[in-house]
Amino acid sequence: MSPTPETPLLPKAKGRALRPVPMLIFSSRWLQLPLYVGLIVAQGVYVVLFLKELWHLFSHAFDFSEQQIMLAVLGLIDVVMISNLLMMVIVGGYETFVSRLNLQGHPDEPEWLSHVNAGVLKIKLAMAIIGISSIHLLRTFIEAGGLTSGKTAYTETGVMWQTIIHTVFILSAIGIAYVDRVSSKAIDEAKRAVSH
Repeated sequence: MSPTPETPLLPKAKGRALRPVPMLIFSSRWLQLPLYVGLIVAQGVYVVLFLKELWHLFSHAFDFSEQQIMLAVLGLIDVVMISNLLMMVIVGGYETFVSRLNLQGHPDEPEWLSHVNAGVLKIKLAMAIIGISSIHLLRTFIEAGGLTSGKTAYTETGVMWQTIIHTVFILSAIGIAYVDRVSSKAIDEAKRAVSH
């Protein structure tokens, strides 16, 4: 009894033409391009803001108290963290939802970009938002020392709500990470079941 020959596999078609409606739907991803370009412009505005704040700090270096210098430096860190968040959204979002950047092998390729997907991007964004919120909360706590003297714009209720909102950000990030982990496990188990 001779073994039956296996059915030959058809080669994967590269650049296979899509039907008109799927092509329209797939091509609509390019509508996001102006959004990412807009975020690049916003990044430029943050560079101008950073330089302005840095000049303000430098020009008042001998006039400011230690607390004022600390608040100015925290403002600079805040601008940098928001700028980092913008870069993650611009690069990661474009790579995930619009088109590949083809940076493999480039010496400046971000390490996280090689394994970015919508779930990873959500977790990274949540962590960045928590970092930004932490800087704002730290600034609030530093300035809140003047609550009893009335030398600050903050109120006890405002500080309390800012703390609650920060806690909600942390709980949301934990929830996103947990859901991503559970769904990743389910996908891995499904792949193992199919391979067996």
